[in-house]
Amino acid sequence: MLSIVGLVVLIVMVFGGFAITGGSLGPVLHALPHEFLIIGGAAAGATLVATDIKGIKEMGGGLGRVVKGPKYKKADYGAAIFLTARLMRLFRTDGPTAVEPHIEDPKSSSIFAEYPQFAGDHFFISLVTDSIRLLVVSTGTLSPMAVEEVIDTHIETHHHAALKPVERLQTMSDALPALGIVAVVLGVIKTMGSIDKPPAILGAMVGSALVGTFLGVLLSYGMVGPLASRLKAVIDEDSEIYLVVRRVIVATLKGQPQPLVIEAARTAISPTHQPTFSEIFDGMRTAK
Repeated sequence: MLSIVGLVVLIVMVFGGFAITGGSLGPVLHALPHEFLIIGGAAAGATLVATDIKGIKEMGGGLGRVVKGPKYKKADYGAAIFLTARLMRLFRTDGPTAVEPHIEDPKSSSIFAEYPQFAGDHFFISLVTDSIRLLVVSTGTLSPMAVEEVIDTHIETHHHAALKPVERLQTMSDALPALGIVAVVLGVIKTMGSIDKPPAILGAMVGSALVGTFLGVLLSYGMVGPLASRLKAVIDEDSEIYLVVRRVIVATLKGQPQPLVIEAARTAISPTHQPTFSEIFDGMRTAK
């Protein structure tokens, strides 16, 4: 929501400042639809050339994430610790047979059912279940370092794929100023075809053409570029919860007592989302 407010402020300040300093908005507003058709259409066409339908959908979904903001809140990070720690404790104390029904069918698991906030995050579910499934099939022969490496690779691969919409938006942002120049050149060509017109008309045509440069730069550095930066920040922030899962699993495999496992995961969370010591350990007592 704050991103929408920012775009409104941007537009009001740019056009309002221009009007306050004595500029006439009439010619600019008159030229904007035509210039936007050229620049926006060219940007859309170039994007279609560079990507596929899946990529377009991912860009649309990415813009939706910018509006909604990060998916996970402070309480969700505590829930991630509780869920992973409970499954790992079950694995350590009762053995693979006890934990297997939960990881093989999370939708029917009584433990997963207590944390519905993760039901829509397929990667989170697969990260937890696949990591523990690896421990089950290996019958405890894997070293914590080897497991950590596998989990890191899993997270890095997912994060790289999640950042694809950011790359596409940034590429579009980089191209927009040049596309604005294309619009200007077309405007100049049109003006040169009317070189016999009076100076007032020629001046209006040149001014209309220059709106293309203005629009290309504004869209690039004022809108699309910041949207790409914000989307990256949202993706990076949401991916932090996957590191919580890794810390709980690896610390448990190293044989550390559960209070230390939980505290290691808690202190690794950024201050913005980090639960307090009391919140985590009171929550674990309730979970037990």
